[in-house]
Amino acid sequence: MADYANIKLERDGAVARLMLNRPERRNALTHAMMLELEDAFAELRQDNRCRALVIRGAGGHFSAGGDLDAMAAMPPKPANGAADPLVAAYRQFGDALLALNELPQVTISIVEGSAVGGGFGMACCSDVVILHESAAFGMPEPKVGFIPSQILPFVVRRVGEGPARDLAVTGRVIDAREAHRLGIGRHFCANTAEINRTLKAVLDNVLRLEPEAVAAVKRLVLSSATRDDRAVLDDAAESLVGLLRRPQAAEGIRHFMAKTLPPWAKEQG
Repeated sequence: MADYANIKLERDGAVARLMLNRPERRNALTHAMMLELEDAFAELRQDNRCRALVIRGAGGHFSAGGDLDAMAAMPPKPANGAADPLVAAYRQFGDALLALNELPQVTISIVEGSAVGGGFGMACCSDVVILHESAAFGMPEPKVGFIPSQILPFVVRRVGEGPARDLAVTGRVIDAREAHRLGIGRHFCANTAEINRTLKAVLDNVLRLEPEAVAAVKRLVLSSATRDDRAVLDDAAESLVGLLRRPQAAEGIRHFMAKTLPPWAKEQG
């Protein structure tokens, strides 16, 4: 897999592991890092051997959001009414989040320590979030005079409009227990050993599922938040029939009835 300066991307069999790797800055996001993330997600989307992605931050923190030092060093606004290049630069992170959100593989974020701003958004774009008791989420950007721009739709869909409004207008940072209560993460772990056991159990479940069926049902779940119900139901019926007509469905049914594992089911070591 590609080499990057600010992240590490490795694959262990059917599982890819992405490490946010700026521990000296609590994995705060720079534009260079956001470009690397978008590139990594594009690479994973084309990797048919990859069935799950695990995202984690180095050094005990997931991500402390945007790097304030980098954000403070802004170039001057263009003269003569020219388009401000920073708009496209910050909008790019939204594309990276969309790419993560729409990956056909199952995405799992392990959140320890800070997950504010962009880190909060990345967690909300993941299918499964495993919370360490040290995890902390929030949108504190208005405290220093700006906003969490590109993460907002993903946070709203994850927690609902009411909690998102509360967090947005107060700037408060919530702990792992409140994040668990709000549904940001389903798994609450007290220590690393618990995280490892939980991750193994999640991967054991995921790797027993047929990959194209997973990609289809994930796509339909996501579209349910933004499309008309009839359009989703039409798409779901077409998808179901298309999947049933593949030989994998007949094979899966046969193995289910015989109480044996189909060839795509992989055991975690």
